[in-house]
Amino acid sequence: MCAETPDYKDTLNLPQTDFPMRAGLPKREPEWLARWERLGVYDRLREKEGRAPFTLHDGPPYANGHLHIGHALNKILKDMVVRSQQMMGKDARYIPGWDCHGLPIEWKIEEQYRKKGKNKDEVNVIDFRQECRKFAEGWVDIQRSEFQRLGVTGKWENPYLTMNFHAERVIAEEFMKFLMNGTLYQGSKPVMWSPIEKTALAEAEVEYHDKESHTIWVKFRVVETGDATLDSAHVVIWTTTPWTIPSNKAIVYGSDISYGLYEVTGRPEECWATIGDRYILADNLAADVMGKARLDDTMYRRLCDVTNNDLAKIKLTHPLNGADGSNGEWDDIRDFRGADFVTDTEGTGFVHCAPSHGMEEYELYRDLGMLEQVITYNVMDDGSFRADLPFFGGKYILNRKGGEGDANKTVIEKLIEVGGLLARGKIKHSYPHSWRSKAPVIYRNTPQWFAAIDRVVGDDQDTYGKTIRERALASIDQLVEWTPKTGRNRLYSMIEARPDWVLSRQRAWGVPLTCFTKKGALPTDADYLLRNEDVNARVAEAFEAEGADVWYQEGAKERFLTGIVDPEAYDQVFDILDVWFDSGSTHAFVLRDRADGSEDGLADLYLEGTDQHRGWFHSSMLQACGTKGRAPYRGVLTHGFTLDEKGMKMSKSLGNTIVPEQVVKQYGADILRLWVAQSDYSADQRIGPEILKGVADSYRRLRNTMRFMLGSLHDFTEADRIDPADMTELEQWVLHRLAELDTRVRDGYTAYDFQGVFQAIFTFATVDLSAFYFDVRKDVLYCDGDTVERRAARTVLDILFHRLTTWLAPVLVFTMEEVWLERFGGEDSSVHLIDIPETPAEWLNPELAEKWAMIRRVRRVVTAALEVQRTEKVIGASLEAAPVLYLADQAVKDVLEQMPFADICITSDLTLSTDAAPSDAFTMAEVEGIAVSFVKAEGEKCGRCWKILPDVGTHSHAGVCGRCDDALS
Repeated sequence: MCAETPDYKDTLNLPQTDFPMRAGLPKREPEWLARWERLGVYDRLREKEGRAPFTLHDGPPYANGHLHIGHALNKILKDMVVRSQQMMGKDARYIPGWDCHGLPIEWKIEEQYRKKGKNKDEVNVIDFRQECRKFAEGWVDIQRSEFQRLGVTGKWENPYLTMNFHAERVIAEEFMKFLMNGTLYQGSKPVMWSPIEKTALAEAEVEYHDKESHTIWVKFRVVETGDATLDSAHVVIWTTTPWTIPSNKAIVYGSDISYGLYEVTGRPEECWATIGDRYILADNLAADVMGKARLDDTMYRRLCDVTNNDLAKIKLTHPLNGADGSNGEWDDIRDFRGADFVTDTEGTGFVHCAPSHGMEEYELYRDLGMLEQVITYNVMDDGSFRADLPFFGGKYILNRKGGEGDANKTVIEKLIEVGGLLARGKIKHSYPHSWRSKAPVIYRNTPQWFAAIDRVVGDDQDTYGKTIRERALASIDQLVEWTPKTGRNRLYSMIEARPDWVLSRQRAWGVPLTCFTKKGALPTDADYLLRNEDVNARVAEAFEAEGADVWYQEGAKERFLTGIVDPEAYDQVFDILDVWFDSGSTHAFVLRDRADGSEDGLADLYLEGTDQHRGWFHSSMLQACGTKGRAPYRGVLTHGFTLDEKGMKMSKSLGNTIVPEQVVKQYGADILRLWVAQSDYSADQRIGPEILKGVADSYRRLRNTMRFMLGSLHDFTEADRIDPADMTELEQWVLHRLAELDTRVRDGYTAYDFQGVFQAIFTFATVDLSAFYFDVRKDVLYCDGDTVERRAARTVLDILFHRLTTWLAPVLVFTMEEVWLERFGGEDSSVHLIDIPETPAEWLNPELAEKWAMIRRVRRVVTAALEVQRTEKVIGASLEAAPVLYLADQAVKDVLEQMPFADICITSDLTLSTDAAPSDAFTMAEVEGIAVSFVKAEGEKCGRCWKILPDVGTHSHAGVCGRCDDALS
């Protein structure tokens, strides 16, 4: 700038805003939380009338421990659903809840007892339950604060808790519906049992880990066939649970498997086989079995086929048959028959059956009506053998810390002693463990209470089927929208194949099974269970007033039964309900009973991790189909698990855990929320330091976009607004893009496609706006006077502001509040109190969009050509250029001549030509028919707008161009 040229900086319309470049989210976010609490945002939204309700029902986390990253993912997804539905015009309700009963909390109290040397069994049960309640209350408060810090909206001051008295009442009432409709029964079958925790476990309480197990090949002697070839031969079985051999009652074979009789003809020194021994084995597995017995193929021969007719006449004795000191425990002949589940892919081709410890064997003998002959009660609740079991009494399957006990070793040693073992080894395989104690579980036959899912319910709610299974399968296909669609298949296949629901647990902290059994009656007797509405009503009223602890008070049975039936004629049941029944019943005491529940007692959406197909989605479906005849939800959304950056499962031992609190302290909750929005939640999501850095960079770019708009709108008023019809084409093109995007955003939010919504907005903000529209319009915004172009640009910026802030508010709850308050900072103002504005459909203009797509393609060639000159330091800025543009298509030239294309390319001048391009002109292979020759702009640099033009210095204001002279005038 020449010395005599004035400094025109103060005459420019430069952006003005206090909106900081650096967000400072960790420090500032709590201020907005306090503001929302003061405003009562959630309750004020409920006051809006005439809105269709939308209810997301919260799957309750356990009130136990600080939040992990999976909690954050889940609750943020829920929050984005609720907020987006609200801002699209719904009355979107969210009542957070907690699962307060059950083993996780009980286990924590027992851990405290063990540290103090106390024995839980010596503590009064009500005192123990009160300690569990107090423990849960403390963690509810902690987790509530941690969830709120993530910006999650909801009825936090009045959540639902499964341990609230009304909840306990309703859970009991829901259970008593099963009691009254006849689907409740007591049975004895193998269930997954935790010896360490002394309770049955649901499938959802089990996780699978690799475990090294003993594996043994055991010989059962063939007797009484009348066939000298077969008598005294041995059927060989293989098992990875030696501890089940004392409970063996049968061996089964496959009717379509080829079997042979094999004779030992030689042996190495260390071998349990004897020359002359004969073994019946599946032909496909014989070589493998002999190899395990250390016999190579020169040491045995196949004598003959063993046909189905041969198998049918075989009788077997247990290897401990007649053992000295066995007291006849194993002297009965073992049952031997065909079974569909036997294969010849591993083992021996025969399966050893201990129906007390295996579901397939149990079901086989149940269907045969032979359970009384084959069920044993050898294993106690702590995983020890009954004290009077010969050889093995008092031996433990697991030690008290969950490790290998002495039962397997003792059984193996006894089998060796009696000559019953052919081979042994170790195998590493996937094995079920309790997710709480991390100890292995066993299958154990115990008396339990079940809900029969194939028994006619008989409650006249048969629209979707007569049984629980029928109703559930019909609901899955007819009543529920699955996101993603694969969720349907997972739950359908699980419910289609599942057994009856085990409702009972042998624990103390939970809602008891509020029922009574008749003394002297059998579980199969019609009057075994007391079914009396008056008794049920007494129980419900007591639970409502005093909670479920009343069930354990002295004299409880008399309190509930006196005057209705003779208390002395009945026994009180003290098992507690599976906690999945608790959470499965939440639809009743939350959606149905609360004033802020839902009008029809149904949820629009259940949203949880994919593991809840066997957990909460599953139990809620079964429970509701048993009590209200259908699914309790209209939609189910599932998300994946969280992994580290390398795709590894997070583990404290690996040191790769990401704790939400740490992310919030370093970056702020909005960065964590943005990570969720950028992720494909239908798969497993990765998170780590490098990923979070990338998220923070995306956030910074968005923040800059919002800051530019705020700066350019600092003094915008309604008087500055102009009608879209009076705008230039560039502004009308932006409105077209907005209209397109509004549809994409609304459709995306409706489909819970947060990743798609964010990517569409982010691309628009960074590519269409920051890299193009803002870049082009800075000159008009900064340098024009009160022109139509500048008014149009600012009107569009205002329209953009209202869309972008509301579109992004469900995701970036804190930042969009900050942006909103920069312009509308009243005491009662909040972006979260408004809806996404309606966008006029008439803004859509496909023809204009096609035209501007062509213009931007041409512009790309010009900007790329100038970048070459900038890189070679020929120019420092694009305004130093006045390129010549060679166009092969006259129609393109005609379009470009109708607009200030030099301004669009941010050059001082630009010449359009349809002449042949010089050979050295710049071209881009992907944009045909366009070539650019670089020419330096001629004239002087305007001291105000910095364009280089011939007329600079010829106007009344020194050193400026004509446009700037007009602005200054």
